Amino acid sequence: MLVYPSAIDLSSSHLRFLARGLTAHRRRIGSRWCRLDPGRQALLVLAHLRCGDTYTRLTAGFDVGLATVCRSIHEAVALLAALAPDLADAVKVASRRAYVIVDGTLLRIDRIAADRPYYSGQHQRHGMNAQVLADPAGRLLWTSPALPGSAHHLTAARAHGIVDALAGADIPRWADKAYQGAGGAIRVPYRGRWHNFSPGQQAVNRSHARTRGVGERAVSILKAWRLLRRLRCSTTRITDLTRAVLALHLNAE
Repeated sequence: MLVYPSAIDLSSSHLRFLARGLTAHRRRIGSRWCRLDPGRQALLVLAHLRCGDTYTRLTAGFDVGLATVCRSIHEAVALLAALAPDLADAVKVASRRAYVIVDGTLLRIDRIAADRPYYSGQHQRHGMNAQVLADPAGRLLWTSPALPGSAHHLTAARAHGIVDALAGADIPRWADKAYQGAGGAIRVPYRGRWHNFSPGQQAVNRSHARTRGVGERAVSILKAWRLLRRLRCSTTRITDLTRAVLALHLNAE
């Protein structure tokens, strides 16, 4: 196998944050020896999450066995996922902002046609539904547990308690047409054909699109971690992966 040097488009603060967490974790559990020191393990995990490098690539790049790669990634992801804020924490932070934006995205996965629960009719592909909360600047505040891709955005928002949690927060909430039916908890644009709208309705929808569109940046932040663009792991691990990315994003800026 050929090996070549590469780069990860992250700041050194991400590496330091994860390495410190791994060092503290090893002291806490009394780990005496590991094949990789905390810095190298952190680098391996970042290469996997940010660049989407496979286990096979990582075994060659770090000159370790497949079991070591698996153990290193699973350990770090679990550690990071535990640091990610829950919905109540995110709503508390959002309450100090002018408003909050709700959006959803499909995380693509490898599945066959028979796996209907994971098939999204909207996107015409298999995936997992993840809901996000963003602030007025488009910064990512929270990501939800992943549901099968067939789940509608509003159904997912209700299942996670997002609608009820935001209803109790005294801040404006904005979302796209997929959240029609959420009631006063979430502001959505008028639905229908553009030429059937009155000038006033068109103006409202334009203003709404300018405000809500900033939330797309939060989805872009999430998918800048290339592993989340096409996941090949078990669907039971995807929630921990998204929470690990969220923890890195919030704590290593």
